[in-house]
Amino acid sequence: MKRFSWLTRFLPDRFIVALLGAITLASFLPIHGTAAVYYDYLTNAAIALLFFLHGAKLSRDAIYAGATNWRLHICVLASTFVLFPLIGLAAQPLLGAWLTPELLAGVLFLCLLPSTVQSSIAFTSVARGNIPGAVCSASLSNLLGVFITPLLAGVLISSQSISGGGSLNAVVDILLKILLPFVVGQIARRWVGEWISAHPKVVKFVDQGSIVLVVYGAFSASVVEGMWQRMLLSALAVIALVCVVLLAIVMAVTFAVGRRFFAREDEIVLLFCGSKKSLASGIPMAKVLFAGSALGSAVLPLMLFHQLQLIVCAFIAARYGRAADAVEARNAQAAASR
Repeated sequence: MKRFSWLTRFLPDRFIVALLGAITLASFLPIHGTAAVYYDYLTNAAIALLFFLHGAKLSRDAIYAGATNWRLHICVLASTFVLFPLIGLAAQPLLGAWLTPELLAGVLFLCLLPSTVQSSIAFTSVARGNIPGAVCSASLSNLLGVFITPLLAGVLISSQSISGGGSLNAVVDILLKILLPFVVGQIARRWVGEWISAHPKVVKFVDQGSIVLVVYGAFSASVVEGMWQRMLLSALAVIALVCVVLLAIVMAVTFAVGRRFFAREDEIVLLFCGSKKSLASGIPMAKVLFAGSALGSAVLPLMLFHQLQLIVCAFIAARYGRAADAVEARNAQAAASR
């Protein structure tokens, strides 16, 4: 077997296999109806457990360091609300001949959205990045995005009317699903912190499991909505290409800035939090900002980008995680040989 050990470098790990399995299952057997409602409860419970475990695992000093790392948070916000919109505006003239005005508005709307919270933090954890920094950056981006996104949309997407209807729900969701479990975990740290620190595989399983659950739910929702049936293949191909190029540019910029100005743990935070867009926040906002038949076209780029970012970030996070595992193994071997 040792003769073929080199092949393992080219094989996907179990996390990637599970992710691809979730995508395949959702494509052929999407969850819908009443089952989807209960599945949403399961996903929310998994996310709450994830943040409870991270809250119980992290020390107060680590959280304080993450919360006060303003240089990192400013870079994440700049990527989310400056870099993305600038790319979206620059792409509008180039895409005018290929896409309808509604789809063009959807591409720009995608660029104006805040970062994701759950998956950004989970990917940061898988990659062995700065989890407190990710919690603060992603949460801050989402909270500010509730107000910044409609404001930018009102200025840049002039044909749409704006209302503030979805803001309060988005804030409540972040508080209940993310921050509350994290705070409860911090309170429970004195009783369960040592056990969680002694069982890192539990946290890793919840990290990766929550991502798989989110991916299956997201793909199922897209399939049930009939995203593929509503769109011409040519327009769909253009939007897919736009999403690929957009994600590649932003990830390249955030990676370069992170590698140049930050430590590895913060580099990971900037890469994942600064390159993601939130479907959970985007869909409710789109329902408020776009009327009637324009809604489907407006959210299509977001749905495609959301699936793409999950797949790409899963591969990158797994690669970072394997590299960190290899470093730890070498350090342990060196310590044992002394």
